[in-house]
Amino acid sequence: MASGVVADNYRWLPTGTEVFPAMLRAIDQARESVRLEMYIFSPGDPGDSFRDTLVCARQRGVSVRVMVDGLGSMQLPSGYWQGLQSLGGEVRIFNPVSLNRLGIRNHRKLIVCDDRLAFVGGYNIAPEYEGDGVTRGWCDLGMHLEGPLVSELALSFDELFSRADFLHKRFVRLRKAAIRRARLLPQALSEARFNKGNEPRSADEQVLLSGPGLGFNPIKSALRRDLGGARDVQIMSAYFLPTWRLRRDLLAVVRHGGQVKLLLPGKSDVALAKLAGRSLYRRLLHAGVEIHEYLPQVLHGKMIIIDDVVYLGSANLDHRSLNINYELMIRLANPEIAARARAFYAQRLERCRHINAEQWNRSRTIWRRLEQRWAYFVLARLDPYLANRQWRALPD
Repeated sequence: MASGVVADNYRWLPTGTEVFPAMLRAIDQARESVRLEMYIFSPGDPGDSFRDTLVCARQRGVSVRVMVDGLGSMQLPSGYWQGLQSLGGEVRIFNPVSLNRLGIRNHRKLIVCDDRLAFVGGYNIAPEYEGDGVTRGWCDLGMHLEGPLVSELALSFDELFSRADFLHKRFVRLRKAAIRRARLLPQALSEARFNKGNEPRSADEQVLLSGPGLGFNPIKSALRRDLGGARDVQIMSAYFLPTWRLRRDLLAVVRHGGQVKLLLPGKSDVALAKLAGRSLYRRLLHAGVEIHEYLPQVLHGKMIIIDDVVYLGSANLDHRSLNINYELMIRLANPEIAARARAFYAQRLERCRHINAEQWNRSRTIWRRLEQRWAYFVLARLDPYLANRQWRALPD
């Protein structure tokens, strides 16, 4: 596959031991601007180190803007950002907690420094992510990137930051505008073709943004396009509950002679999500999909490899990420990047339990099946229904 992506612009950060020092170093070296966006930002370490480093950046004249989700970061005490704000740093809470819009969340994780480099992935800034993902700390994956995508990531931050109060539906127009502005590499731009939804049909390097209230979902559409005709699919997802169409696409890959591997949590921080995901195992196993559960620590990583295409970012392969949350993924079509992603995947696979179809079917008691179906109903039906009602109730 020909590719315009420069692989050197992308550096994998497979553990919390690596990612937090790299982020702090980038903030410490910033000279113009820092944008930080997190779903969960917890007090204590490493959160306090990030706050102090942001304060230092502001003291040397760097523009500092922070946005954290109202629900995900509700543990932060009042006054936590006072030192930064007193110096002119800007801090906003995305969708402050309110019962009538509780279900709509900003699940993105992003840091952009000087419009030159960025960090994306599944890492929140919280103590549970510190470690190697094997002996301690949750298992996750992130990336340090430079190049053309950084300006698009910065712009996506600015759009959400400007309307963090979330009192209306203007986000729909913003998301449509972001799709129209999708930045491609210069060498891919001349070859790109757009459908009625303004979706790029061919691009080596893309930022994919999603959120509620938008009929066209760039993440789902790109995944379905890449799965058509795919031969080798490897998925790592902390919460696995794909839409019916995506499940059908995965089964089609196997039916046409391809391979699909799932790396899912043996330990999860959301027990309901684990139960709901397991409700799908029987049919997937029967169709020939390989399922592996990661055992050493909680699995929180989000990565999808489809042949030579890699997806990485904040979105899980579940209904909430694909239909409700504000999410951010990058899509990279490059054999070298895909090969490195497969190497990380293989390393984690060595620490997994392979789910055997016969043993799985024998282990499922009637009570366990009912429990799993109930979890599926809550997360695949009830949660989207309630979130959509809250969205429709927002003023225009």
